[in-house]
Amino acid sequence: MAYAGDAKRAQDLMLGLDKRFPEATIVQYNYLPTLRAKVSLNRGDASEAIEILSAASPYELGRTTFSDYSWNGLYPVYVRGEAYLAAHQGSQSAAEFQKILDHRGIVGNSPIGALAHFQLGRAYAMQGDIAKAKAAYTDFLTLWKDADPDIPILKQAKAEYAKLR
Repeated sequence: MAYAGDAKRAQDLMLGLDKRFPEATIVQYNYLPTLRAKVSLNRGDASEAIEILSAASPYELGRTTFSDYSWNGLYPVYVRGEAYLAAHQGSQSAAEFQKILDHRGIVGNSPIGALAHFQLGRAYAMQGDIAKAKAAYTDFLTLWKDADPDIPILKQAKAEYAKLR
């Protein structure tokens, strides 16, 4: 709901999680900070999002589920990277997205594994490092070469990449 921009439903879900799992480490230090940060980011408050995510830092490289599919691994890192982008802090943003690429085993087949390349390209472009930006965008576009060409984020990546040339 937070990524869909539905702050009210995201808030309701957060309240429910907090109430049902007050002592669950993964809920209190991964899910909730990530959701709260994304809602803050959606409101345009990148600095608040970054601050909220400080609670997740000690836990973000841990395994988040008992199954082989850890669908939420490194989401706090991803949202922090987005927040740094929104705050025009390209270097810090790049470090967060690189952390995801450096820990692919935690991410598994989560979409943020591929999207980290795209966001890393944005972070490098923000820093003015066009060569690294092009390489990151190319990595993303290569991963998504067989994707439906009408996917909005793919169109956006292609347009941003074209502007780098």
